Amino acid sequence: MSVLPAARKFRQASSLKQPVAVIGAGIGGIAAAVRLAATGHKVTVFEGRDSFGGKMHQFDLPGGYRFDAGPSLFTLPQLVDELFRLAERDPKDYFRYERLDPITQYFFADGTRLTAWADEDKFAHEVEQKLQVPAAEVRRFLHGARRAYEATASTFLHKSLHRPQSYLSRDTLRAVAEMPRLGLLNSMHRRHQRAFPQDARLVQLFDRFATYNGSDPYQAPATLSMIPHLEHGIGAFYPEGGIYSIASSLVQLAEELGVEFRYNEPVEEIITAGGRVTGVRTAQDIYDFTEVVSNMDVVPTYRRLLPKQPAPERTLGQPRSSSALIFYWGIGREFAELGVHNIFFSADYRREFEAIFQQKTVADDVTVYVNITSKKTPTDAPNGHENWFVMVNVPHDEGQDWAALTQHTRAAVLRRLNQALGIDVETLIRAERVWTPPGIAADTSSQGGALYGSSSNTMMAAFLRHPNFSRKLEGLYFCGGSVHPGGGIPLCLLSAKITADLINNS
Repeated sequence: MSVLPAARKFRQASSLKQPVAVIGAGIGGIAAAVRLAATGHKVTVFEGRDSFGGKMHQFDLPGGYRFDAGPSLFTLPQLVDELFRLAERDPKDYFRYERLDPITQYFFADGTRLTAWADEDKFAHEVEQKLQVPAAEVRRFLHGARRAYEATASTFLHKSLHRPQSYLSRDTLRAVAEMPRLGLLNSMHRRHQRAFPQDARLVQLFDRFATYNGSDPYQAPATLSMIPHLEHGIGAFYPEGGIYSIASSLVQLAEELGVEFRYNEPVEEIITAGGRVTGVRTAQDIYDFTEVVSNMDVVPTYRRLLPKQPAPERTLGQPRSSSALIFYWGIGREFAELGVHNIFFSADYRREFEAIFQQKTVADDVTVYVNITSKKTPTDAPNGHENWFVMVNVPHDEGQDWAALTQHTRAAVLRRLNQALGIDVETLIRAERVWTPPGIAADTSSQGGALYGSSSNTMMAAFLRHPNFSRKLEGLYFCGGSVHPGGGIPLCLLSAKITADLINNS
C-alpha cells in the first residue's frame, strides 16, 4: 500500500496549528482525529481500553466464530471515503465495501415473509405481492422520504444547530420550506398509518426505523420517517471483513497522518483555568492542550472529567435512548432462508415500546434482529456454521435486575426464532456471549448503556442535544453519539466533521 507524499506534508504542517487531544477512540473520535490531522493539527488520542473502536470492536468465541460487537448496519459509506480523500488517499487502498441486495429479510408474527430488495421498484412489487399494498403507494412513500432527507440533511445533519450562522444559508431556507411536509406534530407511527392504512405489517416495518436512533415510533416525530431513504434510496452496505474494518482502516490512516494513540491511558480530568481548557490529566501525566475533543458520552464527560465545572443539567437530563441486549451465538448449521440482516417482528409492537420507554423493562413478546456476517465473510464461522449477532431493543440501565431480564429475554428470543424457523434453535448454539446494558455502559462509558445518548421522542429533541462545543469553556468540543447530530455510524462521522470544522474555523 503506497503512502502518498501528502502524508509528509500534513505532518510538517502540524506545527502550524494548535495540538488537539481527543478523548476516546470510538469511531467519532477516530474520524475527528483524521480530519484534524489532515488539516495540520498534531493530534493525540487518549483511550482507556487496550484498543480502538469503542462499541465498534470485535472478538472471537471458541470454535472459530468472529463477531462485530456493536454496530452492524453500514449506510452512507461516502462519509468514510471522504476521510481518505481528505488525506489525498484512494479509499479503495484501505477500505472496500459492497451494496447489499437484498437488504433485509423480514419475518412477521403471522408467518408472512418479505424481502427488502435494494431496488426500490423491486421492493415495491414485493410488498404488493406479499402484503397487497399497491406498489405505487410504496414508491410514493419512499419518494417522500427521499425528498425530506435531501431538503434537510445539509442543515440538520451536516452543520451545528447551535450556531446562528448555520441558519443563514440557502440550504436552511430550503429545509424551512419543507417543514410543513415533515409532520413535526405527528408521530412516525401516525405518518405510517396514514400512508398504509390497509396493512399494519407494512406500518410495523417502517416504524422499526425509529430504533435506528434508539427511539419510540409511537412518540418520535414523523420527521424520522425520512430514515428509510438511507437504506432504500442510498443503500445498505457491507464492509469487506465486517464493520470492524471501518475503524481499523481509519486508525491506519490516522497513524499515517501522525496521530498518536495512547491506549490504556484514560483521561481522569479535563484541566481548565480562566474559562478555557488548558490540558488533560491521566494517571501517567498531565498534558498541555488548549483544544480538547471529548468522544466520551457527554454525561460522564461532565460528571467524571469536569466535576468542578457547572454542568448543563437540562441537556444532561434529557430522556435516554434505548439500549440493547445482545446474544452472540455460534450456530451449528446454516440457514439458507436468512441473509446478513434479518428481522423477526413481535405481534404487538406498541406493547414492546411501552415496555421499553414507559415501564423500563422487556415485553414477553419481542422483535428480534439477527445479523450474520458469515453470509459475506465465510471465515467468521466454521464451515457449515454461522455467527449470529442476536439483538433485542431494551431500556437503558436504571438499576433493573439484568440477570433476570436477560434470562427472560433469552427465552422470548428463542420462542420467536423457533416459531419463525420451525426448529429448536437452542440445540444449535455452540458458543455464547451476552452484552447487557450495564456491560455496554461499563465497556464504552455510555450513560446507562444508552446506545444513542438521548432519545428523539419529541419534536425538539434534535435541538436539545448537546452541541459540538462548550458554551462555557473555550477550547472544549464534543463528538460521538451522545451529541449533535446523534448516534449510529453515519451520524458519529458527521459529528466528527462538524467538530473538526468548528476547531479549524475558530
